[in-house]
Amino acid sequence: MTKLTTMLATTATLATMAATPVLAETWDMPMAYSGSNFHSVTGAEFGECVTTGTGGEVEIVTHPSGSLFKGADIKRAIQTGQVNIGERLLSGHQNENALFGYDSIPFLATSFDDADMLWKAAKPSVEKVLADQNLTLLYAVPWPPQGLYFRDEVSSVADMKGIKFRSYNNATSRLAELTGMLPVTIEAAEISQAFATGVADSMISSGATGYDRKVWESLNYFYEVDAWLPRNYVMVNSDAWNGLSDANKNVMQGCAKLAEYAGTWRAKEYTGFTLQGLRDGGMTVAPASDTMKGELQEIGATMTSEWLEAAGDDGAAIVDAFKAMK
Repeated sequence: MTKLTTMLATTATLATMAATPVLAETWDMPMAYSGSNFHSVTGAEFGECVTTGTGGEVEIVTHPSGSLFKGADIKRAIQTGQVNIGERLLSGHQNENALFGYDSIPFLATSFDDADMLWKAAKPSVEKVLADQNLTLLYAVPWPPQGLYFRDEVSSVADMKGIKFRSYNNATSRLAELTGMLPVTIEAAEISQAFATGVADSMISSGATGYDRKVWESLNYFYEVDAWLPRNYVMVNSDAWNGLSDANKNVMQGCAKLAEYAGTWRAKEYTGFTLQGLRDGGMTVAPASDTMKGELQEIGATMTSEWLEAAGDDGAAIVDAFKAMK
């Protein structure tokens, strides 16, 4: 009888516990790029991983295409607690701190392997800057190498003069200035419309962006210059992070590692696929001419010197550490 009473009491306790609803949190996660973009797909999978892994205690809901906040506003929204988590291209905030532009130094890291080494060199400094801004980094995923898109054929920097050029950070604006193009700030979600209406006639971006936005409907040429491989960063408001249980932090960090791996793999696989997609859409996809490459290298050297001057000792330490790894 005593054993039966104990079993019944235990069963009743477990039933009560099971009936008690878990206090769930919904974390909205703004993302700047289309839902079909590999960054957004990876983010959605990360959200599902966290939601499942925490037993629904933290539910992450992604909002792609700048539908919740425009790309330029996402970082600020996370910092101020308007949302707990989000994804942002940090080089778009180089005005806040020059270190955020480390991944957009022209022709410093031009391959996935180089970009990975550069990230390892920069990560401690970037995380420190983010921490000072009430942000905790979860994971970062590279874009494929950046190439130049144009409406008309271009064979040298002289041919670029006066062309309206889509800008999205300091590096792209400066590139436009040094080539004689006219920088126009355009969010990722607005690219298709901008090209269709003639607001811009060119940009520097990966094959992935052009493929996702079907730019072959307006542009005709993509030149493979492998200028840099920028990264998207998924960040959490540090107050929200500190409010999580250790168990849920562990889940989120585990899901972040998986997302970083999957996203990087997708970036590599997507490179060839999307360039072929541009060709299939009717675009000419080819390496830049030797003349253009040489002229762009000179411009890259100028921009590198300017960045090192702005970033100071911390920037020099990143570049030195990167070069030591090669």
